[in-house]
Amino acid sequence: MDYSLKQIFEQQRIFFNEHLRYQEIRFRKQKLKSIRKWILNNQKEIRDALYEDLRKPEPEADFGDIKPVLWEIDHTLEKIDEWVKDRRVENITAMYGVKPSVVLEPMGVVLIISPWNFPFNLSIGPLVSAIAAGNCVMLKPSEYSGATTTIIVKMIEGLFSEKEVKVVSGEAEVAEALLKLPFNHIFFTGSTEVGKKVMKAAAENLSSVTLELGGCNPLIIDDSADLKDAAQKILFGKFLNAGQSCLSVNSIFIDYKVKEKFEKILLDYFHKFYPDFKSGKMKDLASIINQKHVDRLCEIINTSIASGAINLLEKIPPHENFVPPVILTNVSWEANILKTEIFGPVLPIVGYRKISEAINFIRGNHKPLALYVFSKDHDTVNYISQSLSSGAISVNDTTLHFVHPYLPFGGVNYSGIGKSHGYCGFKAFSNEKAILKQRVGFTAAKLIYPPYNKKVKFIIRFIMKYL
Repeated sequence: MDYSLKQIFEQQRIFFNEHLRYQEIRFRKQKLKSIRKWILNNQKEIRDALYEDLRKPEPEADFGDIKPVLWEIDHTLEKIDEWVKDRRVENITAMYGVKPSVVLEPMGVVLIISPWNFPFNLSIGPLVSAIAAGNCVMLKPSEYSGATTTIIVKMIEGLFSEKEVKVVSGEAEVAEALLKLPFNHIFFTGSTEVGKKVMKAAAENLSSVTLELGGCNPLIIDDSADLKDAAQKILFGKFLNAGQSCLSVNSIFIDYKVKEKFEKILLDYFHKFYPDFKSGKMKDLASIINQKHVDRLCEIINTSIASGAINLLEKIPPHENFVPPVILTNVSWEANILKTEIFGPVLPIVGYRKISEAINFIRGNHKPLALYVFSKDHDTVNYISQSLSSGAISVNDTTLHFVHPYLPFGGVNYSGIGKSHGYCGFKAFSNEKAILKQRVGFTAAKLIYPPYNKKVKFIIRFIMKYL
């Protein structure tokens, strides 16, 4: 293990036990305010870094990476006094005189491992929750988004001592070295396959984990849906960050009665959203993070077309790290693309004759991070919601639930373990400690102390029967 990582970890553990665990809440607020101020004063640098890493359009940098963090900070500042209060819980008759409560205490020293697709948001968002909960933090951003990591390092080193928050840069082996340390909690955002490795490593130290993973987020459209409304919202949610989002629509399942009509509407709005598509440049679409993922996406596209799928858009060859959008129809239910997290600007469309076909197919795969439904029929929406399990369900929209501060965010099993954002993020980095305060002197419990004579046995039988 890298000695310096172990040394920083030990310094943070000492700092937490000697200083941080005793700090008043006002100091946590000051730290969050300092992060907020830094972000507001350095928005251009953040946007430039995101453009360098992913060629993100400025609006997507703002509402995809920067503003969600500011919302997270503002919501936390507004609610933290309420979150940290001891929570009184109901007592039971058999424990008359006891005062039970629950308090959220900091976990201690925590690790955050963040991905490359929203490198600022998914690094600083969890950091806000960890700091609000009172922890020391080691943060490992993705090695793929180097420009944004540089900005994050600049911010953290300007605001915090490494005894409290430390950004650790490096390749995958650095993350592997970090995972050998006995962190009190590990918060990982990334792929399911890497999430398995994180959980396995965490088990060695019995570190608790929050795993924000991905999944093949399905979208169902029935014949009652407003097709124009659906097309606009789907295009936005799908091609945000060039589809490189854990919440991106992975595939559309649509009633055959409206499938052809919807596809025409979808293409019409696509060209309105991206009038420069045929130029092959597309100023409003981000690039793919690296050549490895370009090759992966090209393989998905070529395999799908070779198996009978039809691209509804003109074929434009990829260049550099740019992969033009592809909308596929005539996709078979057996196609691998429906079972693969695409994570790119490729959208397959499948027609169904009965909605049960789509439900049974989705049930046959892992539970998704998000399920999207477009319908004006309340009974249909309720039927789908009750029939399928997912981290979240959005009705007549996509992706926006991520930024709602009062909604928990996270998956189920393969799509994630644990929740984040707002109070749920605060809880993720906290330990729920039970507190029982007993009166001095006579207590109800003393009635059943040994020796176990007839009187004690009678009292216990009474408790077993009536209390």
